[in-house]
Amino acid sequence: MYIERIPNRNSPPAVLLRESYREEGKVRKRTLANLSKLPSETVDDLKILLKGGKAVEDLEAIFKIIRSRPHGHVAATLSSLRKLGLHTLIDGSNSRRRRIIEAMIVARIVKPASKLATARGLDGETFFSSLGEVLGLEGADEDELYLAMDFLLERQGEIENNLAKLHLKEGCLVLYEFSSTYLEGKACPLAKYGYNRDKKLGKLQIVFGVLCNEKGCPIAVEVFQGNTSDPKTFTNQIHKVSSRFGIKRVVWVGDRGMITQGRIREDLKNKEGFEKT
Repeated sequence: MYIERIPNRNSPPAVLLRESYREEGKVRKRTLANLSKLPSETVDDLKILLKGGKAVEDLEAIFKIIRSRPHGHVAATLSSLRKLGLHTLIDGSNSRRRRIIEAMIVARIVKPASKLATARGLDGETFFSSLGEVLGLEGADEDELYLAMDFLLERQGEIENNLAKLHLKEGCLVLYEFSSTYLEGKACPLAKYGYNRDKKLGKLQIVFGVLCNEKGCPIAVEVFQGNTSDPKTFTNQIHKVSSRFGIKRVVWVGDRGMITQGRIREDLKNKEGFEKT
């Protein structure tokens, strides 16, 4: 037996339950029932039954979900990263090291955690998303993540120079912000006691400055000892933009505590290649 839909001019097609049989060596068919008035879903279920399938009242009853991998946020973030071309700035080849760096960037956005926790999130047994599977990194451990960061540190200058070529130009607006983060432990050579913006008294800290274009796109970051004051870091940024990035005309934006009269007088005024307006 089988179900056949017969065209019916301007009316809906006729839905017929039929069977095939042989008569005098020829294959013939006959109609057993007219199913045209049945709902389409019922007809589809009957077709499954006639083909040897099994009809169930509740679809969830025949499935047992053991685990699922959240994927949408990973796909969106990874797609944006690659659309920006950041992956090619990191490394021109599709190496495992580059994919590990991509994974760390995506993980920092969708689920910030330590490098150990991030590595566990990539593993096939302890994953927090599809990230490890998508990038083929299910066997990665925290040592690989730290080695990839060492590679990034070696290439930091080149990556920043390439970002500057893409996002900065003569006469552009440059945004500069400065912040700090406290540390646990005493092994970091840059860790010092200073003004703690996290209100964690008695904690060592490092301070860092981030340089962005007018749209807030990060171009460069620099880390300083934890007791470095805001204005002292500004001098480094001026020479970075002028010497390394080759941009002579630029509008700086920073708060009053950073771009002080002293910095303007000592670092900008009457210096070759700079002018104060």
